[in-house]
Amino acid sequence: MKFLKNKYLIDDILNKDHPSDFEPTKEFSLLILRLPYIKDDNVEVYSYGFLIRNDEVYIFNRKTQDFEKLGSLEKLYDYLDIRIDKILVKLNKFHMQIAKIEDNLYENNISKSFPNEWLKLKKDLVLIERLMAHAMIAFERFIKYYKLQDNFAFMDLNEHINRSFRFARNAIEKLDYLYEFFKAKQDEKMNKIMFILTILSGIFLPLTLVTGFFGMNTGGLPLTHDPYGTIKAIIIAFILDIPIIYIIWKNMKN
Repeated sequence: MKFLKNKYLIDDILNKDHPSDFEPTKEFSLLILRLPYIKDDNVEVYSYGFLIRNDEVYIFNRKTQDFEKLGSLEKLYDYLDIRIDKILVKLNKFHMQIAKIEDNLYENNISKSFPNEWLKLKKDLVLIERLMAHAMIAFERFIKYYKLQDNFAFMDLNEHINRSFRFARNAIEKLDYLYEFFKAKQDEKMNKIMFILTILSGIFLPLTLVTGFFGMNTGGLPLTHDPYGTIKAIIIAFILDIPIIYIIWKNMKN
């Protein structure tokens, strides 16, 4: 920490949760990049701290709590290029995974694990999008400050950071669309179930009415002493069912 005298800058570099930022001073500049870190197919977060002084780059080592010499600006490019490429590779895998889910939905082969799978993808992608958005702004300020707009390597790296952000956002939009499609499918299935239950309720309504009427424990009920009373009650129930069945049939036809 021999280069840093400003307490606020020291706090920024020590804070692992500090968002990506670029802070130039008269003696040096501080570049903080909080990036996704892909480990065992899980997305974690790692904060990289770089101090640039006299065209030399120093990287912050969180174990020793001090800066170590990384080298020239080209070394900074090499260091970041590897990590950004890994993020792009992971995003490409996410897109392939989403495409597979999309194909299954179109083929009506919906997995029971879809909600959990969708939630994990959305969580990882939202995290990547948020991190890359901050990193994109900080890195563009860094490029502008050091007038690296004509440096192909750094402009290529800047484009990769931008692409990572766009890939994450596009994947999130695709996921949201797939969830709406999944929800529509579930609603359609639920509507069919409710329609069948409505039909059954309509058919059994007259039967329930007749059964309840003749099942009353009171005197003077018709057909009580008729030896064919049960058969006649059933016939009455089915006759009452005819208009309901006709109405249902007409609605289904329309």
